[in-house]
Amino acid sequence: MNRIETELTRRSFLGATAAGFASSSLLWGQGPSEPGSPAEAGLKRKPRVAAINSVYRLRSHAYHIAGRFIHGYTRNGFHHQPPFELVRMWNHQQPPADLGPSVCEQHGIELCKSIPQALGEKQGLDIDAILLIIEHGDYPQNERNQILYPRYDFFQQIVEVFQKTGRSVPVFVDKHLSYDHRLAARMVQAARDMKFGLMAGSSLPVTWRRPEIEPTVGTPFKEALVCFGYDRKTVEIYLFHALEVLQCMLERRKGGETGVKSIQFLEGDAVWAAGDEGRWSWRLLDAALARCPSRNTGPVRENVLNPQAMLIEYEDGTQGTILNLYEQTSDFGFAATIEGWSDPISSCFFLPSPPGARFFDPLTYNIEKFFASGTPPYPVERTLLTSTMTDLAMQSIHAGGRLILDPALSVKYAAPQDSGFFRGPYVDAG
Repeated sequence: MNRIETELTRRSFLGATAAGFASSSLLWGQGPSEPGSPAEAGLKRKPRVAAINSVYRLRSHAYHIAGRFIHGYTRNGFHHQPPFELVRMWNHQQPPADLGPSVCEQHGIELCKSIPQALGEKQGLDIDAILLIIEHGDYPQNERNQILYPRYDFFQQIVEVFQKTGRSVPVFVDKHLSYDHRLAARMVQAARDMKFGLMAGSSLPVTWRRPEIEPTVGTPFKEALVCFGYDRKTVEIYLFHALEVLQCMLERRKGGETGVKSIQFLEGDAVWAAGDEGRWSWRLLDAALARCPSRNTGPVRENVLNPQAMLIEYEDGTQGTILNLYEQTSDFGFAATIEGWSDPISSCFFLPSPPGARFFDPLTYNIEKFFASGTPPYPVERTLLTSTMTDLAMQSIHAGGRLILDPALSVKYAAPQDSGFFRGPYVDAG
C-alpha cells in the first residue's frame, strides 16, 4: 500500500512551506532576512487582506476563516499566526448576533459600507488579497431549494474594481463558486481573462484523513464512493462537501480529470435498488462506513429512512457515488477500488467539531499559500466541476431523478502532486 498511502515527511512539508512563503517575499517585494538584520528593518508592511462577507457572527464561515487571519490557529500542534494583516471588512447583513462592529473595533479593522470601499475606493486598489466568504445569512431559495447566495454579484463588484484600477489581486471564494453553474463558469473565465489568481472550495479536501492516504497522481481508479449523513431540506449544502471529497481523490486517477458524462440523483427505495443492481457498490459502502467513528449499529436499510444517492459517470468510464445516509453516519467516509488491487482503499475525512471547527485550520493555511504565491495550491477547475455537479444534481432532484447530460460537466484539468491535506496533530501540543 505504500505507493498509495504516501505521506509527506515533516521535513519535506516544512520545506514546501518555506518555499511557498519565499515566493511571498518576492511577491511583496520583501527579501529573506535574519531577525534584527538591516534587511529586516527595511521590510515593507505585511500584505493587506480585505474580507467580503455575507455575515460575521459566531460560527459563520467568515468568523472561522477571517477570524483565523486575526487570531491565528493551530498548526502541527502549535500556534500559527498568518503573516498577513486583515485591514478591512464588509458584511452584507447585520443580524442581532452580529460580531462585525465589535471585532473590527477591537482589532483595528476598518468596517466598510461597500465592497469598493473595502478594496480601497478613492485610493485605488490598495489591498493585496481578498477573502470572499458568502456563506450563512438570510437569503432566499429558488424552486429547487438552492440558497441564492450572491457570490457572483459580489465577485463582479470586485472585478469592476480591478477593471477600474488596472490592477488585480488573488481572490479566494469560499465553498462553491455559485448556485448556478453558468455563473460559476463566468467567474473562472473572468479570472483567466484578467490573469488573476482564483481559488475556491471547502475544507474537506484539505482536512485530516484517517488513515492518511494520498493516492499518487496516475492511480488507476475504477470506482469510488463517499458516504455522509445530513438531514436538511437544502441538500446542496453537504452534497457539495461530499463531491469535494470524491473529486479531490478521483482527480488523481490515470489520465487526469477529463470531465463527467452524466449524473443522476435518486431517493428512497430507488437508492437501495440501484445498489442491488450494481449501479453502486455495497462493498465500497461497507469499506467507507468502517472508517467512520459515528457509524451506527444495525443494518443501513433499517436505520436510514430516506436515503439519497448521486450517481456519477465520468467521461473515461470511472464510476462515482455519493450516498446521504442520515442516521447511519455523520462523518465523511471514502472508499475506492483500484485496478490490480484486491482490496479497496478507504479513509475518513475527519472534521473536528464546533465551536472550534478546526477543519478551517488547513483551509486557512492553504489560502495563505495562495495569497503568498498568487497561484492556488489546487486548480479552481475542481471547484468549477463540483459547483456544476451540485447545480445539476439539484436539477435532477427537481425533475424527479432525471439523468442529466450537460456539456458544462466536461471540465478538464490536472491534479496537484500534493493535495495539501493536513497531517499530524489537530490539537495544541501539551
